[in-house]
Amino acid sequence: MNTVATEYELPMQVSHFPFRMRFEPSLTDEELEHFCARQEVLHVEREPDGELEVRMIGGTLAGAVSSDVTGELWQWNEKGGTGMVLNSVGYFLRDGSMRGPRISWVPKARWQAWKLEECDGFPRGCPEFVVEILSHNYTLAEMQKRMGLWIANGVELAWLIDPSRKVVEIYRPGQAVKVQEGHTAVYGEGPVGGFVLELARIWG
Repeated sequence: MNTVATEYELPMQVSHFPFRMRFEPSLTDEELEHFCARQEVLHVEREPDGELEVRMIGGTLAGAVSSDVTGELWQWNEKGGTGMVLNSVGYFLRDGSMRGPRISWVPKARWQAWKLEECDGFPRGCPEFVVEILSHNYTLAEMQKRMGLWIANGVELAWLIDPSRKVVEIYRPGQAVKVQEGHTAVYGEGPVGGFVLELARIWG
């Protein structure tokens, strides 16, 4: 479904998700931030051409996995104190899009700069590490395309966790996607070298 809107509200005739919409004129970055802040139960992202994609927030399984992964990453990060673990933060990327990963990690220096520059808005740039979790809101093909877009915009390492198949797909710049199936752990590298995510709890 594609909709054109002139007011900064969701169209009342929406009956299914996901759907795409476009404002005329297009929202500025600041207007987009305000629009997203008003959508308490929806996930809004912007494509490079200004079109908005609106989806429902993920369900119970994806939420539980997200909490577990966030907790493990946070504990690892606290030991080294090298960065910040962020949940559902929107990023203005270099291709003109705005996307919000489930979980992201950025070095502390970048986080401090963003705090000064952006205050409570969406930062400009991308995180070094991203974790996405496949849920009923996306098909596998859609999420795999999304992972490629993260890498194309500068993410150094990205994991796609599929709880239903018990698979982790690992994405890195200039390398083929690595698919881990039946493994007991997935090992961080690059920006999160030394992080180990034990998968027994994740798979339940």
